[in-house]
Amino acid sequence: MKITTVGIDLAKNVLQVHGSNDRGKKVFNKQLKRKHVLTFFAQLPPCLIGMEACGGAHYWARKLQSLGHTVKLMAPQFVKPYVKTNKHDAADAEAICEAVVRPTMRFVPIKTGEQQAVLSLHRARQGFVKARTAQANQIRGLLTEYGITIPQGISHVSRRIPEILEDGDNELPRLFRQLLQRLGDHLKELEHQVTELDVQIHTWHRENEVSRRLASIPGIGPLTASAMIASIGNATCFENGRQLAAWLGLVPRQHSSGGKPLLQGISKRGDSYLRTLLIHGARSVVRVAEGKATPTHRWAVDIVKRGNKNIAAVALANKNARIVWALLTQNREYQSDFSAAM
Repeated sequence: MKITTVGIDLAKNVLQVHGSNDRGKKVFNKQLKRKHVLTFFAQLPPCLIGMEACGGAHYWARKLQSLGHTVKLMAPQFVKPYVKTNKHDAADAEAICEAVVRPTMRFVPIKTGEQQAVLSLHRARQGFVKARTAQANQIRGLLTEYGITIPQGISHVSRRIPEILEDGDNELPRLFRQLLQRLGDHLKELEHQVTELDVQIHTWHRENEVSRRLASIPGIGPLTASAMIASIGNATCFENGRQLAAWLGLVPRQHSSGGKPLLQGISKRGDSYLRTLLIHGARSVVRVAEGKATPTHRWAVDIVKRGNKNIAAVALANKNARIVWALLTQNREYQSDFSAAM
């Protein structure tokens, strides 16, 4: 019996595989050890394979594509409604196999190895930034117990630690001075790691023509541009710019019933890291928009007049996401007066 669709429930060592024919009838549902997966699928004729977008999914997708199969990744929350019984590996694999053939299903783009490498740099940098902030807050809190306060801003912490250690009149115990020196050295090391990763990301950005093109958009710099390229990849998987903005959670959350539409705040779905970068970049544009003559700055000023700066920042982030989609799909350069010309 010919197998046309396969659903794989991914795991670390043992993967559950469910296969069905063109009528949707189950052909097999069995477990495969990790070392036997590629051998098993190499013997199958080319078919449609569905997986949840989770840890290791992009790796397996690239491997199975190299064997001639068509692989599609789905968000786990879209697969859950198709689980008919209690949750277990066999039921999950069957649900994946059924969900992947739905005509309205939304799929996740498969990332290349280079995309994952760039995203790994961003994730590692984000972790170091969080650790740096936590370490600075800990130092600030410990010093407060001895009556020493430090102004807001992480730069003040690094600058004040040597002054505090050299001050002999602050009555800090010797044991605490040794601890403060250790924590200060740790903070410097975290700052060094963040700086090095910034250099690597900027180097990749300068070598990538598409990333440089996105960085010409007001509110998008090398950090945001490289993260967008690594996360989105092929933008043609989105039908329009609004779908990309919705994927990033930058569109209103809707709760409508009985013909009464109700739009709330932004949905905050999707990648919170990308959404944060876009909104912070938009805030920088809104902050200096007053007095600027470009169409983008004038548009931001009008939004601020009708609402406030936070609304303008989110609106500009949404607009930038749509511009990113247009530049990626149409292979165009950014033109600040493009709308006016049209």
